[in-house]
Amino acid sequence: MSGAARIPARGVAADEVLAELAAMKSADTDWKGGRVFSLVYHAGDDHTRLLERAHALFASTNLLNPMAFQSLRRMEAEVTQMAAGLMHGPDTAVGAMTSGGTESILVAVAAYRDRARRKRPWIRHPEIVAPRTIHPAFDKAAHYFGVRIRKVDVDDDQRVDVRAFARAIGARTIAVAASAPQYPHGVVDPIEEVGALATQHGLPMHVDACVGGFLLPWVERLGRPVPRWDFRVPAVTSISADLHKYAYAGKGASMLLWRSMDDMRHQFFVATDFPGGIYASPTMIGTRPGGPVAAAWAAMRALGEDGYLRLTGAGCEAADRLRAGIAAIPGLTVIGPSVAAIAAWGAAPGGPDVFAVADRLEARGWSIDRMQHPTAVHLTCTANHLAIVDDYLADLRAAVDEVVANPNLARSGSAPMYGMMAKVPVRGLVKQSVAKVLEAMYAPGVIVPDVSASASDGVVGKVLDKYGPQLDAVLERVDRVRARVRRARRLRRWR
Repeated sequence: MSGAARIPARGVAADEVLAELAAMKSADTDWKGGRVFSLVYHAGDDHTRLLERAHALFASTNLLNPMAFQSLRRMEAEVTQMAAGLMHGPDTAVGAMTSGGTESILVAVAAYRDRARRKRPWIRHPEIVAPRTIHPAFDKAAHYFGVRIRKVDVDDDQRVDVRAFARAIGARTIAVAASAPQYPHGVVDPIEEVGALATQHGLPMHVDACVGGFLLPWVERLGRPVPRWDFRVPAVTSISADLHKYAYAGKGASMLLWRSMDDMRHQFFVATDFPGGIYASPTMIGTRPGGPVAAAWAAMRALGEDGYLRLTGAGCEAADRLRAGIAAIPGLTVIGPSVAAIAAWGAAPGGPDVFAVADRLEARGWSIDRMQHPTAVHLTCTANHLAIVDDYLADLRAAVDEVVANPNLARSGSAPMYGMMAKVPVRGLVKQSVAKVLEAMYAPGVIVPDVSASASDGVVGKVLDKYGPQLDAVLERVDRVRARVRRARRLRRWR
């Protein structure tokens, strides 16, 4: 452990500590300048200062004991009421704040499992039916809680196939789920149609609105067409919605709403035999920091309806302009009919290698969210991105021209690794390679690994090094065969 960080023998002066923090922060991506599309939701410097001050006021408080910190319980209750009203919840609607969308989904899946244990105890291997595009937090919850997520394919517009969804519901199904919108392409699943299936089978329904919960209501109020997705759909039992996304709250804050206490009570955990006293918790974590609760309450109070409408309008305009600009670039195509402030682009037939273009954009200082199935790049837009639309489109055109002029760029940088990871049919091999990256990142010491280099240590990387061009050609043929099979299945369903 020589050279490892240690607690200093003497305390360091506060000014020096703050200077060190500022120096470390300077190496991060320029999110205030709009170079990041999904990790930060920035509503302006004044709003950020408000969040920081609200958070600081309650930084040492703990909602684990709402009797000791009644201010926090009041704020959580009021945030719940504001969120439920926005999403057309009935008077009976209840909920709790969590640390983020993943925790909201973990709590929901665990609650549905426990609900099924009480109401349908004969089900030994419970399943939740959901679209293929559902967030991987559902897979994480399934891994933790012994629930299978039965995935249903999507159509060419990236919406879940309702007929296939109906066929996937079976005797082991304990709940159904869909997205509003799904994260990759900003597309809202057919919630009403899936809800009708849930009602038909007497099943509860969860809507993952972590991205859209605090966006779609304002999009609708701006006069844009939005399919019904919230508590106006009778089958919807619960909704997850992230406050630290389009509610412009501080990290990490999310909301899990329920139609009534009859539904919510399944998420509570109570331990009665602990020598330290009775332990009760409404969410996954024990200690619940007060700072994010206060910052979320402050954000919603400070922005108000007029502020959210203004921010949503600007974010949607940024996404509209990006989609139009991308569609005008030869070789690129926009993926999915997004109704939200999300854009996704990929390569048109015969177009450039998407991951090679992504590498060239990254070299120009943009943070890139790469996607697969289909290969694409994701852009979550906020008002903060309106100012950089022209810069992004100019750099994107230049990156495309670079890759078209030099196709060998698809064989350099991280492009080959991302491309192969997306195509390898044996996903266990991909999982092993990604685990190598995590091992490198969390090895002793402070290490920021080279993602492509770390992944190349795994089986996929070794195969790529030895058989790259041949394997790539084989996988391209596999993709074509799979596409023909999907088309044939769709034709059979319509006959």
